[in-house]
Amino acid sequence: MPTLPVPADWDHKLQRAIRTETTINDTRDFGIGKRLRNLPELRQVGFQANRRLLATQRLGHDPIAAARTLQQVTDPVTVGDSRVAGLRFGDPRAMALLSLLPVFRLSVRGFTNRDLRSHLAPLLGLLPAVMTAGQATYDLRCLRTHGLIERIPHTNRYLPVEDGLRAAIVLTQTHT
Repeated sequence: MPTLPVPADWDHKLQRAIRTETTINDTRDFGIGKRLRNLPELRQVGFQANRRLLATQRLGHDPIAAARTLQQVTDPVTVGDSRVAGLRFGDPRAMALLSLLPVFRLSVRGFTNRDLRSHLAPLLGLLPAVMTAGQATYDLRCLRTHGLIERIPHTNRYLPVEDGLRAAIVLTQTHT
């Protein structure tokens, strides 16, 4: 079998792609017991985590929609009588919010207002206690109105949507 030429900057282990493996150390982190009869439920959690990770990795390879994405995220949105400002490209707070979306995508149960504050504050050089719930609520509303996240029904938890992840990855890579 012929070997394909490998680019000089290709630094995968032994010139082969590294595979992704899911390891669950404590099943109780997912509200699942440790008995063998819980294996199908645990398998489902692992499968979902792998699918989310692969989808997130795949998003970074589709930069064609970058201009549309930039406009979608930076333009103001009007909902009913209220107007929600766009996220300003290059603004430290906006870029920090966008950089958190891929992190939250890997969360199994989604993220809350408190989770957002605890992750966002250090990125802005603040202590989490300094950020108020109202500030995070404003950020959540902005992210939701621009179609970057969605609320999980009947909870106070949110998950990034596929288009939101694409926007976050494209914009943070462009900014970097």
